[in-house]
Amino acid sequence: MSIEKLFRSIDPVVSSTLNKVLDNKEITREETIQLFESTGSNISAISIVADELRRRKKGEIVTYIINRNINFTNVCIKQCGFCAFSRDFRMEEGYLLPIEEVVRRAKEAWKLGATEVCIQAGLPPNMDGFLYVDICKAIKKEIPDIHIHAFSPEEILYGSTRSNTPIRDYLKMLKEAGLGSLPGTSAEILVKEIRNKISPGRIKVEDWIYIISTAHSLGIPTTSTIMYGHIETYKDITTHLEIIRNIQKKTKGFTEFVPLSFVHNEAPMSSHHLIEGLRNGADGMEIMKMHSISRIFFNNVLDNLQVSWVKEGPKLSQVLLNAGVNDFGGCLINESISTAAGSQFGQFMRPIDMRKLIRSSGKIPAQRTSKYDIIKKFESPEENDKESILDRTDPETFGSYNKLIKLHEYRYNRKR
Repeated sequence: MSIEKLFRSIDPVVSSTLNKVLDNKEITREETIQLFESTGSNISAISIVADELRRRKKGEIVTYIINRNINFTNVCIKQCGFCAFSRDFRMEEGYLLPIEEVVRRAKEAWKLGATEVCIQAGLPPNMDGFLYVDICKAIKKEIPDIHIHAFSPEEILYGSTRSNTPIRDYLKMLKEAGLGSLPGTSAEILVKEIRNKISPGRIKVEDWIYIISTAHSLGIPTTSTIMYGHIETYKDITTHLEIIRNIQKKTKGFTEFVPLSFVHNEAPMSSHHLIEGLRNGADGMEIMKMHSISRIFFNNVLDNLQVSWVKEGPKLSQVLLNAGVNDFGGCLINESISTAAGSQFGQFMRPIDMRKLIRSSGKIPAQRTSKYDIIKKFESPEENDKESILDRTDPETFGSYNKLIKLHEYRYNRKR
């Protein structure tokens, strides 16, 4: 069936919006909500249009990055209802990696082909406000060419406060110390009423916007994210997307958008029934709509849409490559936060397995940098199936979150 015939069989309001999108026009808030409220064959039409927009931007290339997550502590002063990773400082499972261990992990990843380390952690009490700066300096001293993608806006605010340094000056210090980009996490849903329920005390919406915008003004790119599938409405999601789009129009500092579905299994607000009306994450149709509509919504301002295989699993992530997604994310090596929340899809995906998933979806795999420059395209089957040192490395070598929280060597209370 041609797109024209398909459009004749769907809701005329949805059809009108999708035709508008195919003419490269920006959709409104009301049109976005109508797309989210769509059901049945309308969803198929939305995903087809999203994939056409992806093809126009990116051709048949789907990218991935070789990186390592280093979550150097799980001790946190905040008590977010969705977070199963953090521990109170009094708990026996609290850990803190010393800077030399953070550097060791970064060096190990670099030797195995990683081009990026992603560093995020809890907010430990009485933290030295310059710790983040010291971590960047130590990594860059040993591995000057690795990209440091680190510290959410929540962490930037905490470091700024603990060091008694204005946010702009603090970001300048981090950039000078070697910070390459910020993760646009700690966003969740950028709606005050929702945040007050799922994460009271979390960074305020206006502070998140200010820190992200300031980073962009200083030449520090960031990612952008959303966490959905809990208590938010489609109106809340659209409000969040509008904030991201408005920032991008002004700064052009976002490298990508990453939808993150809520993993409920071990989340405190789910296991302890803390919030009325809480859902157990997004279902398959919601996930499809979230990714497809994101591609449509950001069509004129943001080129890259990433799927989180940790959240959605390899198979659904592969399907989304035909629904507007052009990036498979990173191999991660030591993913801990989603794993702690109950994600069942592992802490590491081999690059060769990523490429196989990408190729079998009809796309061409390509390794990229943190800023989406292509390092290598894998256009032939022979290149695609060639194993690297990292592909041959036993994941047990890297350890796991469940093992880490039991190690006496890094016990937080022992360090204190």
